[in-house]
Amino acid sequence: MNREVRARILEDEVLIVRHSGEIPEITYHATVHYLCSDPSGPGMTLAKEELLILQDAALARAREIVLRDLDPDNRDLSIYRGLKRTIYNWQRLLAFAERLNRSEKDFREKVLQALRIFLEREWLDVTSGRRASSVNCTAKELAGFAAELGVTTDELPEGWQALCLEEEP
Repeated sequence: MNREVRARILEDEVLIVRHSGEIPEITYHATVHYLCSDPSGPGMTLAKEELLILQDAALARAREIVLRDLDPDNRDLSIYRGLKRTIYNWQRLLAFAERLNRSEKDFREKVLQALRIFLEREWLDVTSGRRASSVNCTAKELAGFAAELGVTTDELPEGWQALCLEEEP
């Protein structure tokens, strides 16, 4: 296979991974299988750099999904899944990155900032009567998420607990 054809095939697959659905890791593995092992695929042997490009696309999509539900402007859109889903997607991203021997340390700060902004805006909107809380996790779950991000609950915006679901008995 010549370089031009190879580059085009890889470029198409990177786009597929980058714009995949809710679980980019699955798309990444399906793409690698298709490119390398699937009898109907091109039968490529991927170089380390090519694998990294595909991994970067999957990680970028996973990061996008985490931030999607931390954007207050998305709360009333059909794409919004809530903070509970953000927590789950964050944990999924970390596990995927770890399996790839990649670090999400730099992204952690961006997630923390997005969480703070989200909670501040949510608190203002709820206390002003503009909306009911869209926080769909308990204070315990949110505190655990904050701890995963490396902060204590004292560092979260004032009033965050009142936005959360009641703890189950």
